[in-house]
Amino acid sequence: MPAPEKPVLPNDTLQRLTTYLLVGMLLWLLLRGFAADVGVAQISYSDFKERVAAGQVAEVSLQDRKVYGRLAMEQAIGPADRKVSRFVTYVPAMGDDTLLPALERGHVRIDVEPTGGGGLIYWLPWLLIGLFFLGLWRTARLVGGGLGAGGELQRFLQSGARTGERPEVGFADVAGQDNAKREVQELVDYLRDPGRFQRLGAEVPHGVLLVGPPGTGKTLLAKALAGEAGVPFFSISGSEFIEVFVGVGASRVRNLFEAAKKQAPAIVFVDEVDAVGRTRGTGLGGGHDEREQTLNQILAEMDGFAPQQAVIVLAATNRPDVLDPALLRPGRFDRHVVLDLPDRKDREAILVVHSRKVPLGPDVNLRQVAATTPGFSGADLRNLVNEAAILAAREQSKQVAGRHFDQARDKVILGSARSLVIQPDERHRLAVHEAGHAVVAYFLPHADPLYKVSIIPRGRALGGTEQIPEHERHTLPEDYLRERLAVMLGGRTAERQVLGTVSSGADDDIRQATALARSMVARWGMSEAVGPVDLRDSEESPFLGREIAQPRRFSESSAEAVDEGVRKLLGEAEQRAADVLQRHPAPFGRLVEALEREESVEQEQLKMLLGQPERLDAAVGERPFPDSE
Repeated sequence: MPAPEKPVLPNDTLQRLTTYLLVGMLLWLLLRGFAADVGVAQISYSDFKERVAAGQVAEVSLQDRKVYGRLAMEQAIGPADRKVSRFVTYVPAMGDDTLLPALERGHVRIDVEPTGGGGLIYWLPWLLIGLFFLGLWRTARLVGGGLGAGGELQRFLQSGARTGERPEVGFADVAGQDNAKREVQELVDYLRDPGRFQRLGAEVPHGVLLVGPPGTGKTLLAKALAGEAGVPFFSISGSEFIEVFVGVGASRVRNLFEAAKKQAPAIVFVDEVDAVGRTRGTGLGGGHDEREQTLNQILAEMDGFAPQQAVIVLAATNRPDVLDPALLRPGRFDRHVVLDLPDRKDREAILVVHSRKVPLGPDVNLRQVAATTPGFSGADLRNLVNEAAILAAREQSKQVAGRHFDQARDKVILGSARSLVIQPDERHRLAVHEAGHAVVAYFLPHADPLYKVSIIPRGRALGGTEQIPEHERHTLPEDYLRERLAVMLGGRTAERQVLGTVSSGADDDIRQATALARSMVARWGMSEAVGPVDLRDSEESPFLGREIAQPRRFSESSAEAVDEGVRKLLGEAEQRAADVLQRHPAPFGRLVEALEREESVEQEQLKMLLGQPERLDAAVGERPFPDSE
C-alpha cells in the first residue's frame, strides 16, 4: 500500500506565512531596539559615577559607549525628575579607566554585551538579506511558478474566460428569434453527434458571427446553444484580450483555445468581438500594436482547427462593418446569423418569458403591451417588466396592473417625471406645441395613430406626443415619411399660428426632421431635383478602423442640390402642417384646454376631443391584431 502523500500547503498560504514571519521579525527588531528606552531616565556620566560611589547602583549593562543601569530603589532622577529605577548614560569617547574599579568597589553586578549585539543596526543587514531572498522567491513565482505549478505571470497571461460552465438555459428560454434559432440548430446536432457529420465528410462551420443591435439576445442565444448541446461554454469579452503589455492578448487567445480543445466538444463565445477584430492597417494605430497581434493570433488559432475537433467559436457584435475581412472569410467566421429587433408577436412572447415570476393583474394585456412597444429589444422589454414591478412594489400593490406597465413604458421611453415650476404662459405654450403635433398626426391619413399627449416634463423633454403604428413597418413609403415630417414640425407651426412666435422647444423636432429629410434626399432618392443618387456623407470613423482622410464622393453643386432638396421638403411639410391646423381650429382649441387642465390626455379622450376619423378605426385597441405581421 503506497504511503499517503504529505499535505502540501498551497502557494498562497506559504506566501502569507513567509510575509507574516518577515513582518513579525521587523516589528520585533524595532521593539527590541526601542523598548530599552521606554521607562528609562537618561542621566549624566558624572551623576552616574556619584551614584556608583554612593552605593545606589545595583547592576549595569555595558554596550559599547552606552551604559544601562538599575538603581537599588526608585529615585527621582533625570531632567524630568521622575521616580524610576532604570537609567542610561554614555561613557566618554576617550574611555574611563576608573569605571570598572569603581563598579567593583560598589559591588555592582556587571553585564557586558557584544559590540552592536542588541541594536537595530546590527540586525538591519540580516533583514535586508531576508527581503532580498523574498524578492527572489516572488520573482520565481511570477515567472516560472515558484513553489508550485503555474506562477502569477502565467495566471495573468491566461484568458480569464468563464470556463467549465454548462448553461442551464435552452432555446425555450429564447423567446422570438425563430430564424436565428433555426440557423444554429444544426450546430446543436453537430455538437451532440460530431461523428454523424464527419462520416459523410461534412464540416460544420467553426466560426459563427451573431450580428444584431444591442439587447437582441446574442449572448443568451449563445448560452442556449451550449445548453441545448450540453457542452462546456467558454465566455469572454473582446476587451479582456487587450492589456497594456504587448503579447498578453495573444497569450490569452492561445490559452483560451487550448482549454476549449481539451474539453471538446465545446463552444467558445467572444462577446463584442469588434473590440479586438477591427480592420487592420488603417485608421489610427500601426500594424504592430497589441490589438492587431491579438487579432492575428485569433486568425491563426481558427485556422488550426482540425476537422475532427468539435469546437465552435461564436462571436457577437453590433458593428459587423468594422470587422477585418480576414476574420469574415470562409473557414473562420463564415456564417453570419442576424438577430433583428423583435416584431409584435416576438415582443409578446418575450414579455411572457420575463413576466413568468411577476404576479400580473387581470387588466394586464401583454398583447396590448407588445403592440405599444415598437422598436423595443428583448433587453428593453425585460427592463419594462422590471420597472412595472418596481412601480407596483412602491405602491405596495400585490399585483402588477396595466397602469404600472403604462407608467413604466413612459419612463423607459421619455424618462422619469420631473417636478418643475412652470409659469402659466410657458405652460400654455407647451400645450399649444404638443397639441400642434397631435392634431397634425390625428388628421393626416398616413400618420401613425395617436396614443397619448402630455405636457408632464420627463427626462430632458417638457412634454411628448406618442404615436403607435398600426403594424410593423419594414419599409417606409414616401407619403408616410412626408407626413411624418409634417407631424414633427406641427408643434413649431402651431406656436407660430397661435402665439405669433416660435421657441427653442422645437430644437429636437427640427433636428430629427432635418436628419429624416436629408436621408430622403441623399439616400433614398425621394427628391426629383437630386434623383436616385447616393449622396450621403461618410459615416466611417477612423477610430473604428477606417481611413482618416475621407474624400468627398460628390461635387459642391450636388451638395447644394441636397441642401436645397432638404429645405424644400421641410418647407412643404411645414405648410402641410399649417393647412391641417387651419382646417381644424375647434379640435385644436379643445385639446389645448384639456392639456392645460389635465396635463396628460389618453387615446380614448383624444378621440372624444378631436372627433373620430375613419382612419382611426384600426388604431391600437380598436380591433384585434392579425396573426401574422
